[in-house]
Amino acid sequence: VDFVRKPASQDNMDAFVTTLTQKVLIASAAKVRSTPATAGTSPTQAPHLSAAPLPLGQAPALNQVLIGLGASTGGTEATLEVMKRLPADIPGMVIVQHMPPGFTKMYADRLNRLCRMEVREARNGDELHRGLALVAPADLQTRVVRIGSKYTLSCMPGEKVSGHRPSVDALFQSMSEAVQCRMVGIIMTGMGQDGAAGLLAMRKKGAYTIGQDKESSVVYGMPAVAHEIGAVCVQASCENIAGVLIRHLKLLR
Repeated sequence: VDFVRKPASQDNMDAFVTTLTQKVLIASAAKVRSTPATAGTSPTQAPHLSAAPLPLGQAPALNQVLIGLGASTGGTEATLEVMKRLPADIPGMVIVQHMPPGFTKMYADRLNRLCRMEVREARNGDELHRGLALVAPADLQTRVVRIGSKYTLSCMPGEKVSGHRPSVDALFQSMSEAVQCRMVGIIMTGMGQDGAAGLLAMRKKGAYTIGQDKESSVVYGMPAVAHEIGAVCVQASCENIAGVLIRHLKLLR
């Protein structure tokens, strides 16, 4: 459901206990379910990939699309469910998953093993392009920056936004301000409201926006707020988000 980082010293124990308590309470009410893709597998077995989607192909319009995805509590497995259903030549993606330091590289490596596109932890200055998905590094704010006709990532220290670093709102807001090509925003399971305002800003700039539905969310917080404020074009289950995205991208041809 979520992650905690062991305290680095006794001085951090009070904050650790507070965070752990909050996450245990959230987990106690979370809707956790096994899926056919992972049920019955041992920890060393990779989940079975869904039937390989057809490549999107060389349509020039798809070279001018950027996708942002944000998730929190329950999002590691939910994001995997989406990513493993996408083709290798998906437009450039940026993923913000709330995680403590030390986890985001391992998570990106896991996605890279189990998905068809290249996935890795983002580095400051990385250029976005088709076939590449970048995971925002823990404890750094990740934003999209336009340089001429190219789009790169800024991964820098900074204040928390909507209570988080990295923040989904920070990513989505930067996309609404910097991106001049087509864009898609996806908000998934998570507690609170990080990403809702940024997704609304993206939609107002013409982005196609997708929100995870209540039934498939471990915690229906972030996507609920986004839906309530009108930031979501369409809601879909965790298993169907990839299909909704692919159908939208095919219409751009």
